Amino acid sequence: MWLLIPELLRLGAWDILKAWTKKTDRDLDPRMALQMINEAALCVNRVRRKNSLGHQGFQLANGMSELVTDEQIHGLLNKHTMNEARDMLVNLGIQRELSGHYPDKIIAMDPHRIISSSKREMAKKRKDPKAPSQKVLQTFFTVSAHTGQPIMATISSSGLSTTKATSNLLFATNQIKKSSPSLILADKEYFTKELFKILDQYSNFDLLTPASNTPRIKNMIGGLSYQPLWAGFALAETKFNFDGEKGQYRLIAQRIGENPSDYTFNAFLTTSSEDARELISKNYDQRWSVEEFFRFENDMGLNRAASLNLNIRYGRLALAMIAQAATYQLRKKLKGEYKRWNARHLSNEILSWSDGDIKVSGDTIIVTFYGNTSYLNCNEYMNLPEKLKFEGINPQVPWLYNYKLDFRFK
Repeated sequence: MWLLIPELLRLGAWDILKAWTKKTDRDLDPRMALQMINEAALCVNRVRRKNSLGHQGFQLANGMSELVTDEQIHGLLNKHTMNEARDMLVNLGIQRELSGHYPDKIIAMDPHRIISSSKREMAKKRKDPKAPSQKVLQTFFTVSAHTGQPIMATISSSGLSTTKATSNLLFATNQIKKSSPSLILADKEYFTKELFKILDQYSNFDLLTPASNTPRIKNMIGGLSYQPLWAGFALAETKFNFDGEKGQYRLIAQRIGENPSDYTFNAFLTTSSEDARELISKNYDQRWSVEEFFRFENDMGLNRAASLNLNIRYGRLALAMIAQAATYQLRKKLKGEYKRWNARHLSNEILSWSDGDIKVSGDTIIVTFYGNTSYLNCNEYMNLPEKLKFEGINPQVPWLYNYKLDFRFK
């Protein structure tokens, strides 16, 4: 876990936690939040119930002499609101934007519904169209299509509509990506007149989404004049307005097949003025980056909803996203195939099971790794204080009472 500390420093995570908790360097609350971040990186619900010599050093990495209890964690999360968790994620997103985690101008947007076993009365949703309706916790994400990294996440009860939840998500995403015009890719669930009206309020966002296969749209695209682009693929365009609305958008129709008897049609609605071929054949395929993000990072807490208290759930989600950002930076320092390990694999092979020792020399904590470290570019961590200074980062670790940190590999 000590390998994550330099990445947390680079992310400014401690300042983000202090802003969320409204506490200082010497207070307990930010350290409790740091424990939850490190637990998320380990892909466990908690290590608190396993407080033993097997976790010696874990509490030290959080700047504490022991692990805090479930009751303390519950109390910390419950006294902070959803708005405060949202602000924490916005602060994290701004820092990640400055760190180059979102280099492109294409954003994938999608809901992620977590199955819940709560006994509360709540609306049921289908996580899969073929599956029965179930109780779920709704989360909504925007993700950089190029890097697959999350930009913003929101959370809601199962009764809130996708359009309303997306309005909150776009507002927060705009605070992070406000200076860069971006194309948002979404699935058919977002084909609503309310959402397109909301998008009209943002000059730096365009939306591209599949159109519903209604009789009206079938009639429109069936009679268009298509331009063949390559074998079995042709595009056409027309204008579209939602029922009762004057505003018009581009409806791009896609025809697949060589013979008229084999033709299949799909339609997309967009606010973008970019070339239709670029939008449909190149850009839209990148929407699947959000599904890859869910699959890759699911074990950090995106696959369980132990409580339906939304203050607690949103706080946990925000802290898990800090852990995800730190492990993303750690992955970039791994070699070869190790960079492609998912969250669970990274935790099992590196974060949970390394032999070493911890000691203090002067004003520096020395962490020594023994045995095989072939997965790691060790030079990235040796002489760490000097490297951090060169990057303009204070090498003193505030939650470790301003000790510096360095590594040895033997």
